[in-house]
Amino acid sequence: MKKELKAFDIEIINLSNKKHNYDFEIDDIMFQNMPDSFLKHGQLKSQVSLDKSETMIQVAMKTKGFVELACDRCGEMFDFSIDIENKIIFKFGEEFQELTEDIIVIPRLLQRLNIAQYLYEFIVLAIPIKKTHPKFGEEDQDTHQEANLIYSTGGFNKIEETANEIDPRWAALANLKKGKQNKI
Repeated sequence: MKKELKAFDIEIINLSNKKHNYDFEIDDIMFQNMPDSFLKHGQLKSQVSLDKSETMIQVAMKTKGFVELACDRCGEMFDFSIDIENKIIFKFGEEFQELTEDIIVIPRLLQRLNIAQYLYEFIVLAIPIKKTHPKFGEEDQDTHQEANLIYSTGGFNKIEETANEIDPRWAALANLKKGKQNKI
């Protein structure tokens, strides 16, 4: 564990069985210390609620802020707004084991829980696959709406009707061709 990420440690060994609240600041230091991170800049706040019992720790995270992304279309950097809520359950057991993406077994005698990786993963999952600068937002929506019109039930018939209509300039040539075929 990198020392820069120790700020995300929560001492759980001596926590009483009740709800505990924590606030974390997520910034460039976190992103720069995550292995293979494509995120380099951002400013977020996360409110973390830990509900400890004898058998598990339920963690609820509310994260809000922005990360800086490069637009896939123009390459320009822009701030992408993040506002997410996530939950993880840490069950006490013998050794670390990931049962599902949101249920993790941790050793009963674990001293501290570092939540940096979990926060980072939730932030990354909130980022769309296609990262488009807001200046293209309306343009992309218009294109998507046009596609819906073309492929809607009524739109397909209109396209067929348009394809069957012959441009009057070509109609004369078609008549000439028909005339030649009739003479042969």
